[in-house]
Amino acid sequence: MGSKMVHEVFIALGSNQGRRIHHLQRAVEALTCLSEGPVCCSSVYETTPVGYLEQPDFLNMVMSIQTSLEPLQLLQTLHEIEQNEGRVRAIQNGPRTLDLDILLYDNLSVCYQMLQIPHPRMWERGFVIIPLAELVPQRRGLGGVTLAEMAENLSESGVEYVGHIW
Repeated sequence: MGSKMVHEVFIALGSNQGRRIHHLQRAVEALTCLSEGPVCCSSVYETTPVGYLEQPDFLNMVMSIQTSLEPLQLLQTLHEIEQNEGRVRAIQNGPRTLDLDILLYDNLSVCYQMLQIPHPRMWERGFVIIPLAELVPQRRGLGGVTLAEMAENLSESGVEYVGHIW
């Protein structure tokens, strides 16, 4: 019997409906239970919406977990966690109680119709890069630039520090 492979995964968490911090806390609890090793959470940030603008501001953060789930299995599990928090997919980029996105999965590149890793739009989004850079500042992204450098370049993008979940 072979041992199962455990992967380091970075997940973006966001909420702009209802008790936003409560939804993030519940997601952190669910992801902590899912993790097969240590977890790490960034700070929480408040951000203005991107895309569909007629909606409340978001609370965003990033979390790293350890999992043996393959990418599509993990995506399905994240969708179940979102649904447990009342997520309704009515408007693309619209209001949501909880949004969970796989940002990075080890150093893997994945391209399915319903899932791309690294997340294709993460590199230009301050609300993703700034909290991600807290967790892995020296990791390199597009063009070999560190996440810390990317975060510095996005520091004026309307991402406001709020605090920590715990």
